Amino acid sequence: MKVSMLLYPVDDIDASLPLFVEGLGLSIKFRDGDRYCAIDGGAITIALVSKDEQIVENTALTLRVDEDEDLYSSLERMVKAGASVRVPVHAGPHEYRAVLEDRNGALIVLSQKRTAEAS
Repeated sequence: MKVSMLLYPVDDIDASLPLFVEGLGLSIKFRDGDRYCAIDGGAITIALVSKDEQIVENTALTLRVDEDEDLYSSLERMVKAGASVRVPVHAGPHEYRAVLEDRNGALIVLSQKRTAEAS
């Protein structure tokens, strides 16, 4: 597993972009209309999410489960280590994902690319 992005919920991507692009000097990696915009944050992608992509209400760290690992096993391991499931595994537009909450209330998203093994 590795950290893949920071989900950053926003009301309006167009209104939020100037802070990251003009203010911080970061560049856009990918944009999916008014719902998602990946910003190159160097070692981590900052994902501005709105509308249907807002699976969390606050900023959340996202970890990508390796393709050779089982997403459900990773989720079970996290629960055994003290996390609770906030949103069970479901299919997003580009990956499978689940939302966990740690004992301090911080949100963690586990995601995995859509493959036959992750279903």
